[in-house]
Amino acid sequence: MPDFAKLRERMVRRQIEARGINSLTILNAFRNVPREDFVSAGHASAAYEDHPLPIEAGQTISQPYIVALMIAAAEIGPNDRVLEIGTGSGYAAAVISRIAAEVIGIERQPRLVKVARERMRARFKNVAIFGGDGTLGWPDAAPFDAIIAAASGSHVPHVLIDQLAPGGRLVMPVGGPGRVQDLLKVTKRVDGTVVQESLGGVRFVPLIGEEGWQEG
Repeated sequence: MPDFAKLRERMVRRQIEARGINSLTILNAFRNVPREDFVSAGHASAAYEDHPLPIEAGQTISQPYIVALMIAAAEIGPNDRVLEIGTGSGYAAAVISRIAAEVIGIERQPRLVKVARERMRARFKNVAIFGGDGTLGWPDAAPFDAIIAAASGSHVPHVLIDQLAPGGRLVMPVGGPGRVQDLLKVTKRVDGTVVQESLGGVRFVPLIGEEGWQEG
């Protein structure tokens, strides 16, 4: 059996901290979430490698550094309410829960909704997972201080910007499937106007839903 605690610490130091993310709050959040519990059976021994891994329903769990980069860009604080779109097996939501006050995760795959809920129940009580179309956000719980989307769309859906609180931040990749996409940070000013910033190239699966990937 691998020494997961040792592997987790090495992942934090080599994959996250060494790449410039030095917030102790973020680093400790990753130290406190066992990634091996969020990957498909048979892949636990590779849980702390520097790449995505398979999860249930034919989906993947993101590379740890990319999860950290998006959390850092979203500037999540201890009193924040966060919406995560594309929750998957729940790993990123679990990490965010160690930083934020409340996390709502939206996942379109029913099997993953069930799996993520089971993993959250015992240890991550400030996380709620719902099944639905993440491109529409979760208006019943809006506004949110931060929104993170773990899939790439052709644009940033206006409905998500509408669900940001004044001063809120949204981080999501924009670009076509199968190519390098642009990781964007959108900040909603107090007056309702938005500022957009590029954080660099990434690769994500397409954002599927009513306001997801659209041609043209």
